Amino acid sequence: MPILSVKNLFVKIEGDKILEDINFEVNQGDVLAIIGPNGAGKTVLLKSLLGFIEYQGEIKWEPNVKIGYVPQRMDIENDIPLTVEEFLRLRKEKISNEKIKESLKFVQLNESILKSGFGEISIGQRQRILVAWAILGNPNVLLFDEPTADIDVAGQESIYKMIHDLQKKGITVILVSHDLNIVYRYAEKVLCLNRKNICFGKPKEILNTEHLQKLYGEHKAFYQHEH
Repeated sequence: MPILSVKNLFVKIEGDKILEDINFEVNQGDVLAIIGPNGAGKTVLLKSLLGFIEYQGEIKWEPNVKIGYVPQRMDIENDIPLTVEEFLRLRKEKISNEKIKESLKFVQLNESILKSGFGEISIGQRQRILVAWAILGNPNVLLFDEPTADIDVAGQESIYKMIHDLQKKGITVILVSHDLNIVYRYAEKVLCLNRKNICFGKPKEILNTEHLQKLYGEHKAFYQHEH
């Protein structure tokens, strides 16, 4: 049984049809990458999966699934009087010191960052803290909306390595990404979305010029990199 099954999904916002007849499945431990141009409905799809917006059709999660969500970014004023530790402890459940240290180790951050102001740390560090926050809930599914937005190339590589480590722990990952080479390297499945299903399947089988031109336009090309 898949951990997630989506059938005939339609979403309208203020009368505008954002998603139309979306269908796909995700198995336990998969990394699913969602790609498409700006305005394709990628974030709307994530919010539908989370139950944040109304939809028509079927979104069926495996019973007792625990979902974590990492947004694209969190805009916080630099002078906000909140440390990283205080931010992590804002969760509803009580979190032990050991659990916090374990989550920081997993996202490759030193414990010393706990005393830093949340508005003072770098964008890349903030993104890792958001992942640590999500992990503290012991999810078996993590949803990422552009996890490497505004992060430099070195930071992007480390974020995706971290996502790969999540997968090795058996956590199912669904992420929105614009980096086709990273999608090719880490995703088992890819959903090409432009308000409708353009393609869905294994990256090696569907990330070809024909599908990408249909998705992005005639001038988009994809060059497969061997590793």
